[in-house]
Amino acid sequence: MGRQKQPVRNHSHLDNLDTILAGCRRRNRQSQEKLYRRFYPALFSLCRNFFGQEHDALTALNNGMLRVFQHVNQYDPQKGEFFNWMYTIVRNAALTLLRDRKTQCFEYEEIDDLMGFESPENPLDALTAGDIQVYLMQLPVATRRICGLFYLDGFSVKEISDALGIREGTVKWHLSESRTRLKPILEKALR
Repeated sequence: MGRQKQPVRNHSHLDNLDTILAGCRRRNRQSQEKLYRRFYPALFSLCRNFFGQEHDALTALNNGMLRVFQHVNQYDPQKGEFFNWMYTIVRNAALTLLRDRKTQCFEYEEIDDLMGFESPENPLDALTAGDIQVYLMQLPVATRRICGLFYLDGFSVKEISDALGIREGTVKWHLSESRTRLKPILEKALR
């Protein structure tokens, strides 16, 4: 009989991520770059929902990734997926940058709570992640930001209001505006 083939070790996505994270814990620059590059598309897309300018989205992403690298030792796999942990840190970095810049530019026109926005229906449910990004980019920046926080990240109206430092009525108006603007686009796309 001939020589038996050695089983090929399957380097799964997780094994590779564990190796990269181990390098990041040692503050290895190559590992940090690999982690950054691996998740850049998803995280940049997240940050792009918050800002009209690519530069601002990139600043938020870089601020968030710096925090990820500084606190990578605090990640506990028992508490959830690494991507979710990192996503939360980057999203919070984007919210912090928004709050810091709020005094520089007033993107939100405060609206009194007369609308009573109540809709359990998520207009984005029938779409893929890629489609969602395409449609969200058609909304004005402030509306896109609130729509993403509410429908994609699951923030409540009050949480969005607190995070962005705006009235709940303003959040509700932007949610209503997003539904109004997206409805004809989605109806056409889903035919």
